[in-house]
Amino acid sequence: MTDKKYVYDFAEGDASMRNLLGGKGANVAEMTKLGMPVPQGFTITTEACTQYYTDDETISDAIRAEIMAHVATLEAQQGKKFGDPENPLLVSVRSGARASMPGMMDTILNLGINETVVQTLIAKSGNPRWAWDSYRRFIQMYSDVVMEVGKAYFEKLIDQMKEERGVTQDVDLTAADLEELAGQFKEAYKSRIGSEFPSDPIEQLFGAIKAVFRSWNNPRAIYYRRMNDIPGDWGTAVNVQSMVFGNLGNTSGTGVAFSRNPSTGEKGLFGEFLMNAQGEDVVAGIRTPETIDQLRDENPAVYDQFVEIVHNLEAHYRDMQDMEFTIEDGTLYMLQTRNGKRTAAAAFRIASDLVDEGMIDEKKAVLMIDPKQIDALLHPQFDDAELKAATPIGKGLPASPGAATGQVVFTAEVATEWTVKKGLPVILVRLETSPEDIEGMHHAKGILTARGGMTSHAAVVARGMGTCCVAGLGEIRFGADEKSFTLGGHTFHEGDWISLDGSTGNVYGQEIKTVPAEIGGDFGRIMAWADQYRTMKVRTNGDTPTDARQAREFGAEGIGLCRTEHMFFEPDRIAAIREMIVSDTVEQREAALAKLLPMQRGDFEGIYEAMEGFPVTVRLLDPPLHEFLPTDEADIEALAADMGIQVDDLKAKIASLHEFNPMMGHRGCRLDVTYPEIGRMQTQAIIEAAINVQKRHPEWTMVPEIMVPLVGEVKELAFVKAIITSTADAIIAESGVKLEYKVGTMIEIPRAALTADEIATEAEFFSFGTNDLTQMTFGFSRDDAGKFLDAYYATKIYETDPFARLDQVGVGKLVKMSAELGRSTRPDLKLGICGEHGGDPSSVEFCHKVGLDYVSCSPFRVPIARLAAAQAALR
Repeated sequence: MTDKKYVYDFAEGDASMRNLLGGKGANVAEMTKLGMPVPQGFTITTEACTQYYTDDETISDAIRAEIMAHVATLEAQQGKKFGDPENPLLVSVRSGARASMPGMMDTILNLGINETVVQTLIAKSGNPRWAWDSYRRFIQMYSDVVMEVGKAYFEKLIDQMKEERGVTQDVDLTAADLEELAGQFKEAYKSRIGSEFPSDPIEQLFGAIKAVFRSWNNPRAIYYRRMNDIPGDWGTAVNVQSMVFGNLGNTSGTGVAFSRNPSTGEKGLFGEFLMNAQGEDVVAGIRTPETIDQLRDENPAVYDQFVEIVHNLEAHYRDMQDMEFTIEDGTLYMLQTRNGKRTAAAAFRIASDLVDEGMIDEKKAVLMIDPKQIDALLHPQFDDAELKAATPIGKGLPASPGAATGQVVFTAEVATEWTVKKGLPVILVRLETSPEDIEGMHHAKGILTARGGMTSHAAVVARGMGTCCVAGLGEIRFGADEKSFTLGGHTFHEGDWISLDGSTGNVYGQEIKTVPAEIGGDFGRIMAWADQYRTMKVRTNGDTPTDARQAREFGAEGIGLCRTEHMFFEPDRIAAIREMIVSDTVEQREAALAKLLPMQRGDFEGIYEAMEGFPVTVRLLDPPLHEFLPTDEADIEALAADMGIQVDDLKAKIASLHEFNPMMGHRGCRLDVTYPEIGRMQTQAIIEAAINVQKRHPEWTMVPEIMVPLVGEVKELAFVKAIITSTADAIIAESGVKLEYKVGTMIEIPRAALTADEIATEAEFFSFGTNDLTQMTFGFSRDDAGKFLDAYYATKIYETDPFARLDQVGVGKLVKMSAELGRSTRPDLKLGICGEHGGDPSSVEFCHKVGLDYVSCSPFRVPIARLAAAQAALR
C-alpha cells in the first residue's frame, strides 16, 4: 500500500486524472496548469476513499502520513501554519467525485480557526467582524457536517439574534453579535456532543476528511447515484484548499457563474454574486444575490479579468462552464470550474451553437447531451387559454423551466409519501431546499422556494432533474403551523392546488391545465445527427393508433410490442372477452371470439396505418384470464344475464380460474395451447388487417410479426406456430395478395434463454421481454419489490432498481447468451428488446454491445433511446 500515491498537490494533476482526483480536483489542477489564479492546496484521491471503506472506515497510518506531508508543503507555499499564533493557515475541505453531484456532498470552510486564531486574524486585519463571522460559520459547518448535529438549531439561534437586534440580514450583525453567536454555537455543540468544540486544526482536518468520505454513502448521495447510474465503488476525492475570504468586507465577495445561460443555452455570462459573503451564502440562498453584470459596477477590473477567464475556460473545455469564484479585498480567485448542469432545451441549443462556432463537431454534439434530459423537453406546458385566464399571485425567479400544477406539501418526506403511496401530483414549497430534500424534489412536479437565486441548490438540482422550479419568492410568509403559507393575499394549506411557470417565475393559486410541449429546431437538428450515427433501430411499445402516431412523431421505426390484451379492456369489448373466458365449449368460445375479431382487425389496421409501413410486432394474448373477469356483484349478475347462466354457476367458474401465482400460471402461450381458437382468431385479425392495409397502400411492404409470449420449451412454440401458420397461409392464399409475415417469440423465461439455440429453429425473431425476464431471474415480483428494495439500497446489496436499469451481470448474461445461441442456429435471427429497459440509456448501450437489431420502449422514451443508441455507436 505504501507504493501507491494517495495525495496530489494541485500542481501535480491535470484534467485527464478525473477518475483519480475527482472532477473538482482534476479541474482545479487544470486551472492551475493554465496559470489561472487558484488558491493552492492538494487532493486526496478517490482511491483513498475506497481504501477508507476497505479499512473499516479508518484512515490508515500511511495515508495519514502522506496527508501530513502535503499539509507541510502547503504551509511552506503559503508561509502560514495550522494554529500558528503569528500567521495561521485556514483551509476549505470539499468533496469531488468523478461525476458531478451538485449538493450531494458536504463542504467545510475556514478550517483551522479557533479562539487564538480569531484574535490573530483580528490583530492582522483590523476587522473583528470578519474574524468572528469566519469562526461562527466554521463551528456551524463542522458541527453539521462532521458531527452531524444538524444546522437547524444554529439557524434558529441566528434568527433569534437578528430578531433581538432588530435586523433582517446576517450582514447587519456586529462583531460583538457574531462573537456572542460563536459562544452560543459552541455551547450547543457541547450540549449535544458532550465534549468541547475541537480547537486543534489537525483534529479538525481529519474530522473533515472522514466526514467527506462518509458523505459518499449518506442517503441522499446513494439516492442521487441511483438516479444517475453512478457506481457506488467510485468513491469521492477530498480537496483541501487554502482559504480566500469573500467576507472580509465590501471589497470582497463570492459568486457562481455560467459561461452560457443554463436555462436557455443563450451565449453570454450568466450568474450571481454577493459582496461581503462566503460561498455557501450564494448556493444556499441565505441572501438573494445580485446578477453578475452588476459586478462591473462594483469592480470593473475584476469583472474584466473574470470575463477573460470565463472565455478561456470555455474555449479550453469546449463546453459551457459552471464556475465558483471569490474576490478577496479586490483580488479575484477561481475556486472551481466544471461542465455546467443545464436544462434539456439549453443542452440542445448549446451543443448546436458550439458546432456552429467551430468548437466541436457533430459527433461531440451528440455525445455531450444526457439522453435522460430529453424527458424534460417532452413534458407538458400550460394550456394557453387557461394561462391567459389565470392571474399570477406572485413572481419569483424562473429557476428551471416547464409547467407544474399540483397540491402543496411542505416537506420532502410528505412529497415522497403523497406521490409514491397516493399517486398525487405535488408542489414542494420550502423556505429553501437543502441536499436532504433530494428524494422529495425528485418526486415533486414542481418546487417553489422563498429564498435563493438562479444558482441556489433548488435551482441547480431542479434543472438537472428537468423539474419545474420557481425560486427566491421573498413575499411568501410561512404559517406558524409549518403547514401553510401566505402569498398575494391568499393563504394556502397542505393539499391546496397551485401552479408554477418555471419559464417566467409566475405562481398561480389554482390548478391550470397542461398540454404537451413543443420541441425546438435544435432538438431536431441534433436528433438527425444521432440518427445518422446510430446503428440500432428504435421501435415503440404501443397498443393503439394514438400511441403509434405519437411514437412516429418522436421517430419510432416500428412497433416492437403491441399488447393485444390492452384492447380488450375497452367497455364495448370487455363483455365479449368475458363471455369467451367463461365459455364451456369450443363453439361457445368461437362465438365470443367472432365478436372480437372485427374489433381486433380494426385496431390492427389503425396501428398499421399509423406506422406507415414500418414493422409491427403483435404479441398474442398474454395475461392470466382472471384479469378480465368481473369482481363487482353487479357486473357478475350482468354477465350471467347476458350469457343466460346462473349467477352461482358464473361465480363458481370465476373461482375455478383463481391461481395462487397467476404471473407464472395459465397465461401466455399456455392459453393458445389450451384454447387454440384464441390464437386462430388473433392471427386472422393480424393477417386480414395487414392485407387490407397493403391493398390501400401498395407502396408499403407489410410484413407483420406475430410474437408468441412466455415460451419456455421449443415444442410449445412449434405447437402455437403451427396454429398461426395454418391460419395465416390459408387467409393469404384466399386473398390473392402476396404477404410475408414472421413468427417469433419473447425471451422472458430463463429456460428459453438457456435453450435459445433450440427455440431459434422455430422462431424468426427474438424479443427480450426484460420485465418478466428480470422478475423470473431475480425471483421477485416487480409489483411487490418496492416494498423491500429500499432496504437493499440502504445496505448496498443493490445500487439500482433492476426493473429500471437492466441487470447486466445476471439478466444481461442471459440476454447475451441467448443472442449468441439463437444466431448460432439462425444467423439472420432478428433480435430486439421490448421491456421498459429499452428506454434506459445504460441498458440501450448494453443492447448495442451484444448486437441487438433494435430496442423498443414507450413512445415518450423513443427520443431518449435514439440518442442513447447513437452515443453507444459513437463510443
